Amino acid sequence: SERSAERTEMLWLKVVIACAIIAFSVGLGYLAANKYRCRRAFFRQMYDFNERYLSELDYARKPLPVFLKEYPASGDFRKTLDAFAQTRTAELKYSYLTQEEKKECGDYFSMLGRGDAQSQSGYFGARREPLGERKAACEKEAKARSELYLKLGLLGGLAFVILII
Repeated sequence: SERSAERTEMLWLKVVIACAIIAFSVGLGYLAANKYRCRRAFFRQMYDFNERYLSELDYARKPLPVFLKEYPASGDFRKTLDAFAQTRTAELKYSYLTQEEKKECGDYFSMLGRGDAQSQSGYFGARREPLGERKAACEKEAKARSELYLKLGLLGGLAFVILII
């Protein structure tokens, strides 16, 4: 009876350790996919910003610093807008953006507030489709990579548990 109680305790200990290892590895998978979630959020907000800016150019025509301050952005996109409002240059030091994306976003921000409303409407209207495509591609990639990394984390944790326990 004493031996069976020890075995039960050891079994529970193994189960708890196995669950902790699996939870840790799934957490690592979640963190590994963060890059793709950040890209998705950035380009989603950039697309929404472009749409709002186009309507702003057509109707309200607030001064650019006021519009940038009042725009409801969050995260890295908010930081980018705040930095642009202060220095008139886009600071895109985010590791999840490729060099091409940084250049594209830098070009986009460099055109904010330049020229008359008609030329800006033309430029930002032309950016609508590429930004929509980039947003859709980032959403698709974030979904696929998030699922992949979570599954890899789960499988890695299970493999580790099988090898150790």
